[in-house]
Amino acid sequence: MNRARKFSETGPVTRAIAIALLAFVLLITRTVAAHGQAGGHTLFGDVKVDEKNVEEVLPLSFEILLYTEGGTLLGRQTVTNNSRYRFLNVANGRYDVVVEVEASEVARVRVLVQSAYKTDFRQDIHLEWRADAAHRQRVRSQTVSADDFYDRAGRNKSLFERAQRLLDNRDYREAASLLTQIVDTDPRDFQAWTELGTAHLMGGDMAETEKAYRRAIQEKPTFVLALLNLGRVLITQKRYAESVDPLRAATEAHPDSAEAQFLLGQTYLRLKQGSKGVPYLNEALRLDPQGKADAHLLLAALYDGAGLKERAAIEYEHYLAKRPDYRDRKRLERYISEHKKPPQPSHQED
Repeated sequence: MNRARKFSETGPVTRAIAIALLAFVLLITRTVAAHGQAGGHTLFGDVKVDEKNVEEVLPLSFEILLYTEGGTLLGRQTVTNNSRYRFLNVANGRYDVVVEVEASEVARVRVLVQSAYKTDFRQDIHLEWRADAAHRQRVRSQTVSADDFYDRAGRNKSLFERAQRLLDNRDYREAASLLTQIVDTDPRDFQAWTELGTAHLMGGDMAETEKAYRRAIQEKPTFVLALLNLGRVLITQKRYAESVDPLRAATEAHPDSAEAQFLLGQTYLRLKQGSKGVPYLNEALRLDPQGKADAHLLLAALYDGAGLKERAAIEYEHYLAKRPDYRDRKRLERYISEHKKPPQPSHQED
């Protein structure tokens, strides 16, 4: 997997408040390790600036830019310290997430967005603000914290890279062969197990897919991609009760994954356990109000079936506000007009 690259400003001071050295630490909350043909992913992360060692005022905002591997700018967002960036509808591929301060690039990280299913990818960025410009030319490399990074070396490293390229090119059989060689020599490599599961998935071997994902989880119980992918595989086979455990583990390992929250809530509804599913669907909406708008439809159907027509109407109203071009809009509007009570006029004392 790709490691972070460190950039520092060495040019002249451009403002009264100097742009101090920004050394960044890449905090990989989730290393991506699943390949396929899907798109429409969400790429997000928290931007945090450590200012404990300086007294000067930090910039009010930072620019987060998303580039393709070839250098095409796809999007730009302005964020403040301790806030979150979010890029929607990201296709499979490799990207650069760039941080700029006052038009100067201070951090860049390569991100692989690749999954057989539409899902969320998180990439946090930690910036350390240093005021002592005298150290600009001799700052030490920063630590890379990678909770989901598996450090392989030698032959296995080259095999893994080759397998990734084969997956990109949809040569799933050959990719599976290389990945099998890796796990045969290093059974602890949870990323290779996850990649192997996805290679089998794309090749249509569901039994081997499930075995590989389960082994990845055995080696690293908090690896969210393996947990989510196993949950999805079980869902496609209508083994809803069995999918609960990996999906619940995914929400516990990464509670800010809207995809995990949504899938678990949806699964509980399929199991006719609506009271358990509602909190997860609401949390998915809180985390990603636009991307998980379909949760409104699930909640509305649940409330309608329970006879809570007005609550269902409210959910439909929320959904249409986010999806104004919904193909069945007129039907939902009729439902809303029939079941949502008009606001009561306020009574003021004379």
